[in-house]
Amino acid sequence: MPTLVCGSIAYDNIMVFHDRFKNHILPEQIHILNVAFLVPEMRREFGGCAGNIAYNLKLLGDDPLIMATVGEDAAPYLSRLDTLGLSRAHVRQIEGAYTAQAFITTDLDDNQITAFHPGAMSFSHQNQISETRNVKLAIVAPDGRDGMLKHASDLAAAEIPFVFDPGQGMPMFSGEELLHFLQLADFACFNDYEARLLCDRTGLSLEQLAGKLTALVVTRGGEGSQIHAAGRCFDIPCVQAKEVVDPTGCGDAYRSGLLYGIANGWDWEKTGRLASVMGSIKVSSRGGQNHSPTRDEIAECYRAAFGESPW
Repeated sequence: MPTLVCGSIAYDNIMVFHDRFKNHILPEQIHILNVAFLVPEMRREFGGCAGNIAYNLKLLGDDPLIMATVGEDAAPYLSRLDTLGLSRAHVRQIEGAYTAQAFITTDLDDNQITAFHPGAMSFSHQNQISETRNVKLAIVAPDGRDGMLKHASDLAAAEIPFVFDPGQGMPMFSGEELLHFLQLADFACFNDYEARLLCDRTGLSLEQLAGKLTALVVTRGGEGSQIHAAGRCFDIPCVQAKEVVDPTGCGDAYRSGLLYGIANGWDWEKTGRLASVMGSIKVSSRGGQNHSPTRDEIAECYRAAFGESPW
């Protein structure tokens, strides 16, 4: 029975400016900003939360279903899904729209200026949960606002347990709407900043929010993560990476381990450890989908970190 991954499919266009923004942006002239940056380096990566999470689940040996919307320019991405053996039965192509994409310019100090075009993602509400079959678990990851609201409601109505993962989409929702998501969801996952924002918007403590769910997960980057479940807090250590190259997609890799553990009925400590391993593997390569460990290599990373095999 597959895991359904509702979220974005996107292209990440990454450009490198061989200088520092601060040398070209004058603070006293910020109100009339008009600058251009020469970017000799440019690459396009396959990304989007749904694409990244599904990619990592496939590495783990799962057979996920992606539910997303793409534009008329999606042929390279769709071809990639076919090559990877990822079903696109629920990937809807929207006429007259571009696939969602980010345009990221990085300077020599690793500062970033990003522009994001949602494109076809804004039509994600056209996808129907009722058209899926035999789904055992789902995640509602960052996507179009209407799509996230609809998919959460439809998953709850279909009694399909799901993870609520608003990510960068959190500012789209009020405190009342966020509480509604938590009432519908079985699990939720936030980074530490998002967790603080959630508490601020809802007026509730993390412990109060965790009481509404089977489990609430808070990731803390290099400090590991915490899983609040059954009245306990499980501290999950960060797994040491071979090399820290690029954090892009690390959260999505973590979530794949989380989903895999939940789907297979693992305890929270083991589930969190696999999630941590997946994030560690990802950070050692550029982009969200360029790492390609075998399942045995994932198990070896887990064994090296925790002294036992995950399977």
